[in-house]
Amino acid sequence: MLSRIQRVFKHRWANEAHRTFSDACLLKLQTLIANSESLHSGEIRLCIEAGLPNSYLLRADTTPALLRQRALAQFGRLRVWDTEHNNGVMIYLCLAERSIELIADRGVNRLVSARQWDSVVERLSTALSRGDLEGGLVQAIAEVDEVLQQHFAVRAGQTNPNELSDAPALI
Repeated sequence: MLSRIQRVFKHRWANEAHRTFSDACLLKLQTLIANSESLHSGEIRLCIEAGLPNSYLLRADTTPALLRQRALAQFGRLRVWDTEHNNGVMIYLCLAERSIELIADRGVNRLVSARQWDSVVERLSTALSRGDLEGGLVQAIAEVDEVLQQHFAVRAGQTNPNELSDAPALI
């Protein structure tokens, strides 16, 4: 019980996500995603949350389980699962826990190993631990872009609608 109370305080005292990033940084990330998506049919979403809502924090689950549940909920809320080719990828950050989840839709997961996604998360985590949040996200987006280009490259004459917002979702 004490650990849950401590967890609640930690997440309630977390800075709001929009205060962590400058407008210039958010625009840079959005532009990077938009440019990436012009080269493949996949969709990349970046979801950044300061802390988990109380409805998650008061559950008896472990913090890693709660973070995964929340990331999956945001994957659905942001409709990343709802792309024509089932090739959406979401990078989720919880700033209070300095935690990262990478969730890919079934069309991507058929082609990409969990080990490859784990490597992306590990490199982003290393950048975060160095305090290089922007650089780590730029690198992670570039790595997801590379995977999506490898498997879902846009061919000449192929239509490529932008199905999801490119702007980072700050919660």
